Amino acid sequence: MLSNDINDQTASSMASAIDVVRKKLLGYVGFANLPNQVHRKSVKKGFEFTCMVVGESGLGKSTLVNTLFNTALYPPKQNMEPSHETPQTVEIKSITSDIEENGVKLRLTVVDTPGFGDFVNNEESWKPILDDIESRFDAYLEQENRVNRRKMVDNRIHACIYFIAPTGHALKPLDIEFMRRLHTRVNLIPVIAKADTLTEEEVVAFKQRILADIQYHKIQIYQAPTYEYDDEETIAENREIMSKIPFAVVGSDKEVEVQGRRARGRSYPWGLIEVDNEDHCDFVKLRQMLIRTHMEELKEFTNNILYENYRTEKLQAMGIQQDPSVFKEVNPVQKMEEERMAHEQKLAKMEAEMKAVFQAKVQEKETKLKQSEEELYARHRDMKEALDKQRLELEEKRRRLESGRPMTPEKTKKKGFSFNK
Repeated sequence: MLSNDINDQTASSMASAIDVVRKKLLGYVGFANLPNQVHRKSVKKGFEFTCMVVGESGLGKSTLVNTLFNTALYPPKQNMEPSHETPQTVEIKSITSDIEENGVKLRLTVVDTPGFGDFVNNEESWKPILDDIESRFDAYLEQENRVNRRKMVDNRIHACIYFIAPTGHALKPLDIEFMRRLHTRVNLIPVIAKADTLTEEEVVAFKQRILADIQYHKIQIYQAPTYEYDDEETIAENREIMSKIPFAVVGSDKEVEVQGRRARGRSYPWGLIEVDNEDHCDFVKLRQMLIRTHMEELKEFTNNILYENYRTEKLQAMGIQQDPSVFKEVNPVQKMEEERMAHEQKLAKMEAEMKAVFQAKVQEKETKLKQSEEELYARHRDMKEALDKQRLELEEKRRRLESGRPMTPEKTKKKGFSFNK
């Protein structure tokens, strides 16, 4: 459904933006060993997977988890004494375990939600679960924004197995409200719990009603993606798995005797139910999708679609907008032309600035030269006037010498008293 549409849109947008030319190799290069390199790196690093189980008490959630991973993640439950103190809200409990199979290590985290659907008023029993999923998204977003991101811990919920009570009628309002609230935050995988309480005809009719309700309320459940290079066998296998949704499952971690062999199952007065028998229930298909074939797809869809959508909503709510010029597909030739034009504009701007500086300095020099010229002219004029004055005085002295007159007129003696007679 949603994953297929997104894959198609991404592929079409990339194909329209980038022209890819297929070339044939003339000999062996070696990049065909890349899957082996990834395999060695992945086995060395190990894998992580976080699964949430949600449903009313008594639907066999713990038993199914133990059956899925063939280990006692949940210890046997002990009968609790009656108490007047009952929890008022849904709890969130996590169990983390390191398991290994054929040298492959898996850190498995199972998140349980005891108390869901067990109250008289279950109006907002989905809210603590939604808050927990979003808080894990917030924690991962905070790690992405750190300066040092070498040790990032991914505790986001990769899959949510939702247990539907085997009523045989239709989804309850609580089931619809829960899936409607959480389908945009987590990969929903609906299962019909304790399917051995229904006949085959009742299981088929119940599945049809559940799918009709899901489609009517536009609830998005996980759908396996398809790839271009999938062979016919893989496509048929995925189609068969998806046709079993919602999975009618039976869980049991105990073995029973079946025609001289031991098998996991349940014994009833009317017969035996084998957990690993596809004719009895859909447990094998659920395990195949959840663990054997689509675990990485669940993680990728969580990271690339669900988390990215939440991250976008979160950042936009904070007022952060994406620059449309960032991460857009561009034509390399057009990009080079734009860079060339930008470079030419930069050179033209630098040339204009240099011309302006040169003109300013020339004008400044011309001003100084003009000022010096005016000063020299004024000094020359003063010197000329002084020389002319001095020449006139010398000519006057020369004329007086030639005429026999004294250089300076005699001073008239002043009349006064004299004691000499």
